[in-house]
Amino acid sequence: MPIESGDLIIVLKDKSEWTSADNWEDLANLMKEEMEAIPGANIEISQPIQMRFNELMTGSRSDIAIKIFGDDLEVLDTKAKELISKVNTIEGIGDLKADKVTGLPQITVKYDYNKIALYGLNIADINQIIRSSFAGESAGKIYEESKRFDVVVRLNKDNRSDITDVSNLFIPLPNGQQVPLSQVATITYEQGPVQVSREDGKRRITVGLNVRGRDIKSVVEEIQQKLETNFKLPSGYYVTYGGQFENLIEANKRLSVALPMALGLIMVLLFFTFNSVKQSLLIFTAIPLSAIGGVFALWLRGMPFSISAGIGFIALFGIAVLNGIVLISYFNQLKSEGITDPLQRVLIGTKTRLRPVLMTAAVASLGFLPMALSTSGGAEVQKPLATVVIGGLVSATLLTLIVLPILYLLFEKGIKRKKKCQIQL
Repeated sequence: MPIESGDLIIVLKDKSEWTSADNWEDLANLMKEEMEAIPGANIEISQPIQMRFNELMTGSRSDIAIKIFGDDLEVLDTKAKELISKVNTIEGIGDLKADKVTGLPQITVKYDYNKIALYGLNIADINQIIRSSFAGESAGKIYEESKRFDVVVRLNKDNRSDITDVSNLFIPLPNGQQVPLSQVATITYEQGPVQVSREDGKRRITVGLNVRGRDIKSVVEEIQQKLETNFKLPSGYYVTYGGQFENLIEANKRLSVALPMALGLIMVLLFFTFNSVKQSLLIFTAIPLSAIGGVFALWLRGMPFSISAGIGFIALFGIAVLNGIVLISYFNQLKSEGITDPLQRVLIGTKTRLRPVLMTAAVASLGFLPMALSTSGGAEVQKPLATVVIGGLVSATLLTLIVLPILYLLFEKGIKRKKKCQIQL
């Protein structure tokens, strides 16, 4: 943590007692407006655990971390300020700030080698005098029984508080006389580096920002689009994106493996259950039917697709397939009992299995309802998952009771017609 950064943890009242805001985003914006009145302060509003996990996993406390890599700290600082000016108009961006890498006041001593040689001085001796006068130098040890302490000497506090104290520091000459340090060196104030951050062996500066009222992916895509056209870096400098966006990319990669595996396992289990590719594919149609409702529910509530929503789709597909299994297995049972007409099987089976199908969907939907309506801690994870499951089950149940019997009839009658045509030929 750089020296200019600090944490201020504010314990909020219960949400029912809030008077100026109804949600966290509005409250954060109002708090930021009030605290920006403090001169020189750059305020970033987050939550303690969220901030620590962001910092632990990605090296940045912000939702999105834009990292510029290069060699020169001055160039990095300039480019970070230019980047901020390019992206600060994008909707949904809040708490935009860059790491402070320059601007630390330093007293610099630049030696005049000709004068040092003229006075017969040694640079190592001058360095030791400056170091011992202002930082302190060990001059011996004190023993107290079994304990040992260094004796450190340095100038009195009143004589090491200003740049003039450095300029007026006397340096002893070989002939016994003394000259002030300003006679053999130039002492000035300069702006030095505050911190030097590195990653993978390269210097970097991080521009951090939090997202308000938008999804992280769309914000990063808009930032990338702007920077590709309006932001140029010198040779050897490049930009990467981290923070929660980095977690999103990694989670998407895992989800792209988990989702096909889940669908494949569902298909395999259906085949083992019915020993029929045709009927397995027939029941598998419940998956796209349920996905329609899940996507529509997210759109209706204004929620972006997230990792928790993706996990909700996996849970939804498993539950939605149950309805198909309930119907098709009963159709097969009626067929084995001697009902040869597919239409009769569909009419009887759908009527008989209507209640179990509705119960399957209702139990899961009602179970997820508290999560879908949650506003407490963790609601940002629970709500998308539950919304997908509830919306998907509504569409899957309605469409399964209509589309699945129709497809079953088409599959059964289509095969019979094909057989009749072969006999006539």
